[in-house]
Amino acid sequence: MESISLSGQPPPILSSEELTGVEAEAVERNQSQQQNVPPPQSVPSKKRKEVETRSPPVVSPSPETGVNVGVLTTWVFNQDAIRRALAEMILIDELPFRFVEGQGFRKFILVACPRFKIPSRWTISRDIYQIFSDERVNLNKLFRTSCQRVSITTDTWTSVKRINYMCITAHFIDNQWKLHKKIISFVPVTSHRGEYIAKALETCLLEWGLKNIFTVTVDNASSNDTAMGFFKKKLLSWGVSSVKCNYVHMRCIAHVLNLIVQDGLKDVYSSVKKVRDAVRYVRNSLARLKKFRDLADLIGVEAKSSLTLDVPTRWNSTYLMLKNAVTYQKVFEAYEENDSSFSTDLGESVLDFMDWYSVEHMVKLLKCFYEMTLRISGSLYVTANNFFSEISDLSCMLSEMVEAESASVNLMGLNMKTKFEKYWGDPDKMNAIIFYANILDPRDKIAYMPYQFTQLYGDDKGESCFKNVLTGLKNLFDDYVHGSSVSVDSATAVTGTSQSHSQSVTIGRPQSKLKSQLKKQRAEIGELGGKKTELEIYLSEEIVEDENPDFDILNWWKINTSRFPILSQLARDVLVVPISTVASESAFSTSGRVLDAFRSLLTPRIVEALVCAQDWMRLPNRPISVEENLDEVERLETELVSGSGAGSSEVGLSLPTIVVLETWTVANWQNGKWLGNYYLLLPFCNLPVWTVGTWNYEARTNG
Repeated sequence: MESISLSGQPPPILSSEELTGVEAEAVERNQSQQQNVPPPQSVPSKKRKEVETRSPPVVSPSPETGVNVGVLTTWVFNQDAIRRALAEMILIDELPFRFVEGQGFRKFILVACPRFKIPSRWTISRDIYQIFSDERVNLNKLFRTSCQRVSITTDTWTSVKRINYMCITAHFIDNQWKLHKKIISFVPVTSHRGEYIAKALETCLLEWGLKNIFTVTVDNASSNDTAMGFFKKKLLSWGVSSVKCNYVHMRCIAHVLNLIVQDGLKDVYSSVKKVRDAVRYVRNSLARLKKFRDLADLIGVEAKSSLTLDVPTRWNSTYLMLKNAVTYQKVFEAYEENDSSFSTDLGESVLDFMDWYSVEHMVKLLKCFYEMTLRISGSLYVTANNFFSEISDLSCMLSEMVEAESASVNLMGLNMKTKFEKYWGDPDKMNAIIFYANILDPRDKIAYMPYQFTQLYGDDKGESCFKNVLTGLKNLFDDYVHGSSVSVDSATAVTGTSQSHSQSVTIGRPQSKLKSQLKKQRAEIGELGGKKTELEIYLSEEIVEDENPDFDILNWWKINTSRFPILSQLARDVLVVPISTVASESAFSTSGRVLDAFRSLLTPRIVEALVCAQDWMRLPNRPISVEENLDEVERLETELVSGSGAGSSEVGLSLPTIVVLETWTVANWQNGKWLGNYYLLLPFCNLPVWTVGTWNYEARTNG
């Protein structure tokens, strides 16, 4: 054992005195044999090159999650594979094409993989478009093989170059009852008029070969009403039944909810404006912000989020601003006492007791609307089954506001109730799909719907609405029965059984064929022996008692497909209907980064490839974020104020690790004075622009 050498070291050489007689003879015999053996031939250069390209086993990441799963594989250099991975990285991470020509990236490749030949920006753009073309073929195949009917959301957006773009997103449930959301078009449109929107929608669907369109969800612009009128005629010409065409136009609940809240905020604008001015005053200076945080620590106010400014046209950002401001109410009061310039500069915008009281009540009310917006904007689960329940709860909340003792809350409730009645006060003007989706939820069915209609529209009108909903659902189910392949197959099976039976026992039973035909007719209309239809059986069964918020309604229908083969097809189309256009609007966040002020010369074709391919290649379990993630911003703000960032050696505003390259101010003339925000450009953080006053990517363009 002592003669065994370590790895990578030659064995020790023993002298002749240290060897025994047998060992010495063996060594002499071995040496004589080696003298007669010719030297080994050198390895051919081609084989040696192949060996050099291989590296030790590495851990292979999962292609779906990107997480190492512990599978050992042998890595082989592949120029084409690395080049495609580079193109996918630029595509998914929204990097500019010139990234591959940067000095830092070239140095990284020189160290990580010296043999890789870095492509030019032009080659990368062609590779990205090829990825878009390949993924488009795969998605088209998915539409043909695993898609029943498709629901659409669409919206328009204007770029920094004043070019109007239209985004079209397809929503469908595949054969495995998995929900899909895919952007299928992002193209420029010449006008926002209804006929142009309808024509662009028609062109897109014909290019994809999609004619089985169930619904189209749009916002409340009048041009969309015109567009849906044109599109209904086109669907009829494509062979879609008139029953299904009645449900094409779906209004976005998020836009209606936004209009309702905006009307409620009009009468409390003064208090909101005071909060906005106070927050802007504190955030416009690092010294003020540091003093504000020192007071918060002294008073003992512990809050996870910092002060944030809102975007006045987005009420949900106003809610976040007010919620954070209420948390720091005592700090604002202490700041006013310790800083005389606070009252001098703000003047009449200083908040008093009544302002804080009004803001506190407003935060409680807006919280309900905010949480409702998050629920209806989900992208990883179906939302259609929650529509009717959401507006029922909203109606009850508005009724409580109208009956409130507080004059301000009462006035807000009246304004919101008026806007609510405009859009949801008449059930005949609402898309009945929202009622059908609620019935197709096995936890609700029709157990609560009569009471909900009564609370919304009164006893007489509520009862009439409920009957109309049941009649409409039955008519839609009958339309599926007549057009379903399941009923044809079952009818074929019944006919085949009857024919074989009649052929085997025709003697003495001449009436068996007539009986089989009569049985077939009764089976089609559900009258055989009092047999109920699938819809009637479903409604007669008890509701599913499951209050778990993670209840998977799609999985329930997948399990019960064998019991309700036709009704499950109806549920598959109804439940996938999106009740908001958030899916299409979220694409504008991507397009805003793709077509920023520095990359606004991209052609519409490559823009569509970037937006669509990125959506197709991202992980399917990644939700849509309806709010900016400000965690990183707040962390950096804390480091700016406290000087506690990595590498900081002094307390205060000394920041050796963060270099400010550029500062500028964006100001607006409002109410006789200039109001603006102070911006800092930080090169070493993930966020491209740091703003002390507010977070707005467009600010750099305007400044």
